[in-house]
Amino acid sequence: MKTLTVRGACPHDCPDTCALRITVQDGRAVKVQGDPDHPPTHGALCTKVSRYPERTYHPERVLRPLRRTGPKGSGRFEPIGWEAALDEVAARLRAIAARAPEAVVPYSYAGTMGMLQGESMAARFFHRLGASLLDRTICASAGGDALAATYGGKVGMHLEHYAESKLILIWGSNSIASNLHFWTFAQQAKRAGAKLVCIDPRRTETADKCHRHIALRPGTDGALALGLMHELIVNDWLDHDYIARHTEGWAALRERALAWTPERTAAVCGIGADEVRTLARDYGTTRPAAIRLNYGMQRVRGGGNATRLIAILPCLVGAWRHRAGGLLLSASGWFKRFRNDAALQRPDLLEQVYGPAAGGRRPRTINMSTIGDDLLRETSPDFGPRIEALVVYNSNPVAVAPESRKVVAGFAREDLFTVVLEHFMTDTADHADIVLPATTQLEHLDVHTSYGHTWAMLNRPAIAPLGDAKPNTQIFRELAARLGFDDPCFADDDETLARSALSAEVDVAALEAQGWVKLPLPEAPFAEGGFPTPSGRCQIDAPGLGVPDHVPNHESPDSAPALAGRYPLAMISPPARNFLNSTFVNVTSLRDIEGEPLLEIHPDDAAARGIADGQVVRVFNDRGEYVCKASVGSRARPGVVNGLGIWWRKLGLRGTNVNELTHQKLTDIGRAPAFYDCLVEVAALPS
Repeated sequence: MKTLTVRGACPHDCPDTCALRITVQDGRAVKVQGDPDHPPTHGALCTKVSRYPERTYHPERVLRPLRRTGPKGSGRFEPIGWEAALDEVAARLRAIAARAPEAVVPYSYAGTMGMLQGESMAARFFHRLGASLLDRTICASAGGDALAATYGGKVGMHLEHYAESKLILIWGSNSIASNLHFWTFAQQAKRAGAKLVCIDPRRTETADKCHRHIALRPGTDGALALGLMHELIVNDWLDHDYIARHTEGWAALRERALAWTPERTAAVCGIGADEVRTLARDYGTTRPAAIRLNYGMQRVRGGGNATRLIAILPCLVGAWRHRAGGLLLSASGWFKRFRNDAALQRPDLLEQVYGPAAGGRRPRTINMSTIGDDLLRETSPDFGPRIEALVVYNSNPVAVAPESRKVVAGFAREDLFTVVLEHFMTDTADHADIVLPATTQLEHLDVHTSYGHTWAMLNRPAIAPLGDAKPNTQIFRELAARLGFDDPCFADDDETLARSALSAEVDVAALEAQGWVKLPLPEAPFAEGGFPTPSGRCQIDAPGLGVPDHVPNHESPDSAPALAGRYPLAMISPPARNFLNSTFVNVTSLRDIEGEPLLEIHPDDAAARGIADGQVVRVFNDRGEYVCKASVGSRARPGVVNGLGIWWRKLGLRGTNVNELTHQKLTDIGRAPAFYDCLVEVAALPS
């Protein structure tokens, strides 16, 4: 028996970006483990990724190209060869692009975070075709754009330094489930005497393990930040020197914060005034204090403003002076100068379609978060041509996009030509005309950066592609050839792409030898200011945005009282622990752990509606309904229900999931969806 170990990297949309060790016996991957030599991973993997071989060798894996034979959504397909599949796709795209290239829309996100299998050859292909651009907003753009407006980029603390913090605010994050390796460093700090505070509407597994849980109402994080500022000001827990030297615009925000007394803050947030005072005292008097902010809190109308307000807090108390103080939402901005995105994606290819003869214009941009509405739009001067073709890769929009009744209606259009690159027959693949089998992370080469730590990663293929599966890069190469794109860049193989992915500042030899390399960055990046803003200061009064404020939800008793009268419960839809967005939902062992789609509801709200634990319930609003089982208990706070997601629709009790209820209204900053800004009612169904 021949056994070897291959170094890899986890591809999934998670801040941890773990280093993998894949054990291969006679050409078959038999074990995936965390690499003990990689400092952020230190040998540990989440339950999901440790079962990656189960997913790779799943009996339902798509291993041949498929052509639809039944109605859209029926899941009826027949196998065809690669030549026939690619010929058909190329012919359809060529005909549409000849009339209106913008009628072709790519739809992708973070099914893989890899630089190669994500947006390299795919981006080149769509740029050369002249297709619509895609605004990739569905997860993090509200917080990301807000952080960039404040700090000048998506930058923050080093992950490992949380182990030295004396106070950690875990804000909008169920770290045990979605940021495991941060949690191990937080636990080190806890054992050394640090206090951990969880700020989250839901009593998560992480909240259970913290010293304190502040269960605020969804969408009130900005109000809480303002309330903390009030207490920092009146008690003079401020670092006046840091504020004077390294921020701009504080005076205007100071006046705003003074109006947010603990009592006012408590009334808006649905917590006690003493909770505000105690948290402010802890944060204002403990050194070093750190915030681990995550993306849950920015999925509401005011998510961008809330992110800005929270990001300002470390500047007010001088937390950045310490390497174990400050904040981390995303580290992806640290990689910006080390990534060669333009070389990989070649946006200059657009000039061949929209060059001087076309006045130098660019194609329109479609927001992936409003795909439900956009697929149903007709041609108009404002919108442009009707969407005639959709190419989906690294995403499952029928399951994950908001207001899914409209998304399904759009994908069901018989005149829409849909191509899906996939591993499995997802809800989206069921609506495709052509399904193309893609490789998994164990079967292809890739390069990874991270948004949770500062290590660049290399993923080497551990096994040969199963069946007829091909890497995304190869699929788009072959489509480019069929469309006659003879630009030399379409001949680049994956090794060439990998070598060009990162700048010369990255030690490529070390990356190739050990599978990772740490970026050369300062330990305490903003101890003396130096934020990547034009002035080098934290921008409190940000250009074009002004001074941040609390922005109420789209759907709340204050902003929509009539709606709240009909639908009195706020709903958030945090991820189920053993899924990652809609990935892993079909892995039997993980679905067995999750059991069934659940709605967590507080005992008081359940009793008022005659709902018993385990009872099947109908969750509904004007947009639709979702049938699932009720879990009655303390995970939900009064007035809020938690619809754990994201289940595939076809695996739900009645063919829908929680996104049947969410809307397509966008956030204040970043054009992102407000998934956790949603009012519903719940009713028991007869047994």
